[in-house]
Amino acid sequence: MSLFVALQMDPVENVSITADSTFRIGIEAQERGHRLFHYTVDQLRYDEGRVIARGRPVTLRRQQGDHVAFGEWQQLDLAEADVVWLRQDPPFDMAYVTSTHLLDRIAATTLVVNDPFWVRNSPEKLMVLDFPDLTPPTLIARDLEAIRAFRQRHGDIVVKPLYGNGGAGVFHLRPDDPNLSSLVEMFSGINREPVIAQKFLPAVTLGDKRIILVDGEVVGAINRVPQAGEARSNMHVGGRAEKVGLTDREREICARLGPVLREKGLIFTGIDVIDGWLTEINVTSPTGIQELERFDGINAAEAIWQAIERRIDARRAAG
Repeated sequence: MSLFVALQMDPVENVSITADSTFRIGIEAQERGHRLFHYTVDQLRYDEGRVIARGRPVTLRRQQGDHVAFGEWQQLDLAEADVVWLRQDPPFDMAYVTSTHLLDRIAATTLVVNDPFWVRNSPEKLMVLDFPDLTPPTLIARDLEAIRAFRQRHGDIVVKPLYGNGGAGVFHLRPDDPNLSSLVEMFSGINREPVIAQKFLPAVTLGDKRIILVDGEVVGAINRVPQAGEARSNMHVGGRAEKVGLTDREREICARLGPVLREKGLIFTGIDVIDGWLTEINVTSPTGIQELERFDGINAAEAIWQAIERRIDARRAAG
């Protein structure tokens, strides 16, 4: 099976070839005989009934500094692609939401991964609310007094933007920290969104586990350990990835989430677990598959394409 694959992502010439998950997915696609087309989300448009992207065919290779070769610029009607990857990095703002609405319009002809309807309706920090028994105590609010009361109940808390990513804007506040009101004022000055607060989990110093699921099935996990003196384990802010296995509790969490993710067409997801507590379900642009492959030899990209090819086969068989 040869597929025509459009990658909606950030500039491919700027990615790390040893860390970027989309790059690894693209390499695997080529090895399976699929053709790649790259465009950035600012080149996506709705034009008189068609969803069109301006971009270029690409060939990827594992050569740092010379890892992509571009073809000529062209306009692509995305209804002509077999697969479109929704892989630009957040923030998950109205520009991001608009792109999901546009991609919804090609669903009859093209498989969009992950499904844009459910990406839009399953933000990383909100989807976990469907599983309150698996998550630490959580508050979503804009009101300062409500956040103060939450801290009074739970002591140490973490406060972060509801639609942030990569560890940006994450604060660990102890019971006597005087900066709570200033932080809420700062967030309120940036946007009108509420913040999310969660009970602080001290075991984060031992790591924040990223578990990769493909079509609802676990393929593996990595542990992300924060730097000394840092509460954030995200690799964007210096977290260190290390080899790790899964506990019974983590397998229980995955068993609960798997059927839901599969039903919603969320083929490639990464969930975050700290000390047995689910903190996020990453559906927009999850990472970690290259680290997993280095540590455990698990080719998650292959599993992802096998899941996509099964879905393409099923769509074609259905007519």
